[in-house]
Amino acid sequence: MTPPNLALVEDDPDLATTLGLALERDGYTVARFATGREGLEGILDNPPDLVILDLNLPDLDGLGVCRELRETPAVADLPIIILTARVTESDRVLGLDLGADDYITKPFSLRELKSRIRALLRRRSLDGGVPEDSYEDSRLSIERGAMEVRLDGEPIRLTMREFELLWYLVTTRPRVASRESILERVWGLSSEVETRTVDVHVRALRKKLGGEIIETVIGAGYRFRGYS
Repeated sequence: MTPPNLALVEDDPDLATTLGLALERDGYTVARFATGREGLEGILDNPPDLVILDLNLPDLDGLGVCRELRETPAVADLPIIILTARVTESDRVLGLDLGADDYITKPFSLRELKSRIRALLRRRSLDGGVPEDSYEDSRLSIERGAMEVRLDGEPIRLTMREFELLWYLVTTRPRVASRESILERVWGLSSEVETRTVDVHVRALRKKLGGEIIETVIGAGYRFRGYS
């Protein structure tokens, strides 16, 4: 079996070396790039299975790289994990809005990064074998097999992770999905992991599909409401 290929775009040479060696020990093939432009060109020339992308890069920042990748059809569905020292919610939301599938702030646990890489790769490999289920109400339609979402007839572009979160909430309705169950089922992470990524992704879905579509049940989790 061919090992997964990862692209690591990180300008800190010490961090790039540490991450690259750790991931290679786990069996991955890692292509390292030190600038945004170099990373973008390398990814377009030889698309990997997943991209690990720093935001603060020379010549073209990570947000620019992410935007370019999502606008290029041949690589538009590549899973992207953003690594950054930026900790504000607005930065996280901007990265996710541009199409990143996950967002990890520095300093981070290598174990957590590896877990998120495995989860993204696993879910990408399963896409072709998922039954073609669907959901439809007065405004929203979802085709699970095609990973297609339309609101009032207009296509809505979601990242792979946003789509998986949306679909999980759809399938658990009318029950409340706890934050812990979402982490485990959508991200493949232990509920003990300290992360705000669920909240950030819910916010992104609300921005794209309407704030009323997902209800926050205080102390319990989230519930999909849809439209009547």
